Amino acid sequence: MSDFASLEPIVVEHGERPYAFIRGSVRMDAFATIADRLGELIGWVAAQGTEFAGPPFFRFNTVDLTGESEVEAGIPVVSLPTPEGDIHIGALPPGRYATARFTGHPDRLRSVATALRAWADRENLPFDMTRTDDGVEHCACRIESYLTDPRVQPDPHQWEMELAFRLAD
Repeated sequence: MSDFASLEPIVVEHGERPYAFIRGSVRMDAFATIADRLGELIGWVAAQGTEFAGPPFFRFNTVDLTGESEVEAGIPVVSLPTPEGDIHIGALPPGRYATARFTGHPDRLRSVATALRAWADRENLPFDMTRTDDGVEHCACRIESYLTDPRVQPDPHQWEMELAFRLAD
């Protein structure tokens, strides 16, 4: 899927979704500093006896391709555990989301995001985000979900992921 021509974005309506998360400020070339905390978060949520309500994800609050982005490693939960230390709780905002599923290495997600943006532009579906003069995007809700469990499928070229960008009202 080199040109992402087979990408089939759709619009999905979501209600408010509770989640537990760890937030960090990271450069894209050092994304592992937040990504590596996802396992810690999943283990903590499970130890609390809290049921998962969906796959783990990364929520991008800001995107700065040349500087630091504010990113959350998160897991949707059925009920909110009591926050502890670096682990916080919150709710993903309700609304309409432009979504696209992709199977392949996570390194290709930037290209998938570009294809999703192009589709949204063609469909006249603006994202709920602002961009500062220095190019930093502030996103109402931009999610990168990992639908494949790497313990079951260790080859990242076989992972299925979903991008979901909240649309402006």
